[in-house]
Amino acid sequence: METTATTRRQDGIALKQRSYADVVEYLDSHWSVARQDSLDRVKALDQALQNPSKAMRAILVAGSNGKSLTINFATKLLSCEGLKVGAYYSPHILTYQERFSINENSISQKLFTDIANDVINAAEQASINAHSSELLAVMAFNYFKQEKVDVALFEVDNGGLYNPVNICHAAVATITRIAEPYVHTTPDELEAMTRQAAGIVKKGTYLASGDQSKATLHIMQQLTQAQGGHWLMPIRKVVALNYPFEQLHGRCAALAERIALTFIEHFMPQKASALVDTDSLLVKQKIQRGRPTIEAKRQQELNPRKTLEQFWKEAVTDLPGKFQVLDKEKPTILLDNAHNIDAFKNLLLGVRLLNYQRTLKGLSLVIGAAPDTLHNQEFVKLLRYFFKKTSGQLFICPIQEMVKGVGENSSWDVEQVTLEMKKMKIKAKACKNFEEAFDQAKKSVDDRHGLVVITGSHAIVNEYWQHKDIKKF
Repeated sequence: METTATTRRQDGIALKQRSYADVVEYLDSHWSVARQDSLDRVKALDQALQNPSKAMRAILVAGSNGKSLTINFATKLLSCEGLKVGAYYSPHILTYQERFSINENSISQKLFTDIANDVINAAEQASINAHSSELLAVMAFNYFKQEKVDVALFEVDNGGLYNPVNICHAAVATITRIAEPYVHTTPDELEAMTRQAAGIVKKGTYLASGDQSKATLHIMQQLTQAQGGHWLMPIRKVVALNYPFEQLHGRCAALAERIALTFIEHFMPQKASALVDTDSLLVKQKIQRGRPTIEAKRQQELNPRKTLEQFWKEAVTDLPGKFQVLDKEKPTILLDNAHNIDAFKNLLLGVRLLNYQRTLKGLSLVIGAAPDTLHNQEFVKLLRYFFKKTSGQLFICPIQEMVKGVGENSSWDVEQVTLEMKKMKIKAKACKNFEEAFDQAKKSVDDRHGLVVITGSHAIVNEYWQHKDIKKF
């Protein structure tokens, strides 16, 4: 890997050309820059690069859980409609490149390095001490502008109103759902989170949500209308994905379908009109009057039109750490970065569904989490109920390899969590590190028909891949 920085000159100004390793080091170090309750810095940096944020139509995806999945499904749909679709995910698990893709193809290391140099040099020339989230957002704007995407989807990983990607004027926006990020979150804090998330709505923005709380939806609707946005009916249905994903990801898929169709109908009307007479998944064909001709029937038989239902039956998501089943491993490994109670409930549901599909011969959960994210009475009760219905055991470990930009900066108290589990008659063991927990978890299940679940944080999923000596996906 190249590690030596060089310099080049542009308009008489010396510009530092960092290697890939130097760029990573620079980004890692700038997470410590103080955040701001404003978008002034990112706007200034965007302006220094000729405002790439204004060069594309944007879809912003906020919420507590399901953002990456919603973006992934929407990208698949819009790509099938012939669009060039950029996607910016946040955070990452192994490398910063995971955050940037076009039509599901991740950015190359060289292009990532070149774009990073452009943005970092612009920040230094303008004396902008930018936070890494701001640098990465502007890198995404620059990348999508260079590649001339038709639409770019941005994951709003923190808040909404003051998130760096919010300098884009969202054509369509969505709030997946609002759930407690920490075990001590109060109702007032939850309402403040809703208002922050709704800050992505601007005049003319179409907003859809998959939240099921009437009170939360009412706040979103009020704020959308106050901003001059368009409120879309909330998502109630779930898409019929293949088992067991309908119950796990079905609402994210339905939300993706809604925002993709809304974008095409309202912001690409010429495209929507052209798609009427093609094999579009989203745009309905005109109703044919009279009987079809023999030739039309023959063509339909030779080239059957793919339906949206078929698309969803074939749709898979291979996002790392999002209920990722590694069934080639022995035993089978399930990776899920569920790092709050709401996401953890969904994970346990998924494990039960897998057990219904094929009876597991041994189940172990390796859990490592940050303080105040999972560990409370509800977490203990969830596990107690789960293990009454499904035989298995816990291996509780600290998190040691912190992923930059996630907010998991320390580990929970392993001994305390284990003690509380044992008091509730849950079979649990404290481990000194991930390697010990993983090794013991594997030994406790059948190689062919057992399941080891690794969950609780982004960091613990990262530690699994580091343990496997995988440096990038």
